[in-house]
Amino acid sequence: MGSKAITIRVRKEQLRRVHQSIYALGAFPLTHRQRWMAAVLACGEGAVLSHSSAAALWELLRPIDGPIHVSIPTQQKRRSRQGIRLHRCPSLVQRGLLTRRHNIPVTSIQRTIDDLDGTVPPYLLRRAKRQAELKGVHLQGVERKRQRSDLEEDFLALCVHYCLPSSETNVKIGRHEVDFLWREHKVVVEIDSFLYHQGSVAFHADHARDLDLRQWGYTVLHFTEKQLEEEPDRVAADVAAALRR
Repeated sequence: MGSKAITIRVRKEQLRRVHQSIYALGAFPLTHRQRWMAAVLACGEGAVLSHSSAAALWELLRPIDGPIHVSIPTQQKRRSRQGIRLHRCPSLVQRGLLTRRHNIPVTSIQRTIDDLDGTVPPYLLRRAKRQAELKGVHLQGVERKRQRSDLEEDFLALCVHYCLPSSETNVKIGRHEVDFLWREHKVVVEIDSFLYHQGSVAFHADHARDLDLRQWGYTVLHFTEKQLEEEPDRVAADVAAALRR
């Protein structure tokens, strides 16, 4: 289609300009996938979705507001485009770093995780790694045991930030081990992650432990990793209320 034909269709609103030389057919607003594909096409041959945008496409993270991240396998100057954060990465030509998802060129999950390191807050990097593990992806340099302690560190940091009293961690009560204990107040907090609480055995063991603890007079609170990351104020308020009882 020539430039004149495109201009006519733009005036008639049959085509809508997304980036230079990139047009959308149909109504706005665009979906996330359409915006990602448009950004990749706008950056030319060899361009791929990367960083947090790739993490969203892989469903490791939710889409993050701001520019779309695109990587190109060259150091040559290429004009930046509004709404696109361009990364020049010659190493992308290595085998296994690139693939497609929903027909959108994108960095592999391993490369996406590597790109996130240092470019997103640590809690988002940990979330992305956990989601990758749940997809059955074995990440290089990631020890599964370490991920559980990350959640515990997140909760301890939350307690310090909201000036909650210090707790004991990984404490045995009878035959059960609990994540956090305020012994004087008989309050227990458990941090639940799907990665560590999936399966029928873990499910029934958790409920058996809670029943025992309640019968022994303990208040048991459960919080998910998502709540720690997205609703820390509500988590802190719930713990504080339990400690005042």
